[in-house]
Amino acid sequence: YCYFAVSACCCLPHDSIIRLIVAKAAILITVADDFYDMEGSITELEALTEAVQRWDGQNLRSHSKTIFDTLDDLVTKTAATYHLQQEQTRFLKEFRDIWRETFLSWMTEKTWSDTGYLPSMEEYLETGMVSIAAHTLVLPASRFLCQKLPVEEFKPGKYRDITKLLMASTRLVNDTQSYQKEQADGKMNMVTLHLNENPEADIDDSVAYVKHILDEKTKEFLQIVLEDSSSDMPKSFRHLHLSCMKVFQMFFNSTNLYDSKEDLIDNIKKAIHIPPDYTQTPDHRVKPLPMPSSAPPEKKNVVKIAARFEPNIKVKYRGGKAMFTGQQLLIKNPISVCGSGAVCVPPRF
Repeated sequence: YCYFAVSACCCLPHDSIIRLIVAKAAILITVADDFYDMEGSITELEALTEAVQRWDGQNLRSHSKTIFDTLDDLVTKTAATYHLQQEQTRFLKEFRDIWRETFLSWMTEKTWSDTGYLPSMEEYLETGMVSIAAHTLVLPASRFLCQKLPVEEFKPGKYRDITKLLMASTRLVNDTQSYQKEQADGKMNMVTLHLNENPEADIDDSVAYVKHILDEKTKEFLQIVLEDSSSDMPKSFRHLHLSCMKVFQMFFNSTNLYDSKEDLIDNIKKAIHIPPDYTQTPDHRVKPLPMPSSAPPEKKNVVKIAARFEPNIKVKYRGGKAMFTGQQLLIKNPISVCGSGAVCVPPRF
């Protein structure tokens, strides 16, 4: 489904390597994030986080070892795709730093949850916009679209505004739909934190507050994406960010689809091989006119007047001049109080 999502929201070529990079990273993020949220013990998670920071997984066991080995294989093969050895080394460090930041944010949220610590909304968003891992999807893949962007813009804490706005917006769009599930799981959420800081508000007020922040950040994000004339960023770089935003909106805009296996499969079926069902849609086509009836028309008492023009040209002489009376209208059987017959009505000129 991760590959389907990036393919459906991105106009890249069908055989683009970027789709594979984003899809593989999305699968790994899903598995690792769930491991930090539910499966792993605090000891396992601390060991995995330290291993990622060192980038050395020799002492790991079980699921932690599997996750690290998969991560190392993904990052190494992604960097090896570049032809120049100098670029491979530089990009390998970039990719590792981005993943280090992401794993560290997952560990921070796990520690908050286990200790019962309640961060402020600003502190939560600062960590949450990293843990949502939207930049972990976009930035490594964008290197295949624009390799000449400065190295500093790929370092944690120095991302461009378009990347920061993407990170914040995707976190907020997730929180507006998943706060009930995360509250039941003991996880923090922007909506529940606002409710905790504002006891006089209800849940609808908190959701509206977070959606307002989301709308403002989305407007800023779209303004940067759509600026062609004044932007120094390549168009492909901006549009890859926009595609990532579309994916998250598809998952979380109306409901939390990403946590429902049935909804995900249903979406794929609808997009690929289930034909549209038009049986319930109203018929807006123009209906044809009714055919004329074959029965003889009903007789009605209608007054008819039969008339025709008859040439009745006469020549009269008055004062030595010839005058033509022209045609005359002959009416047969006119209705008249004076009787019936034919009446000649001379035309007037």
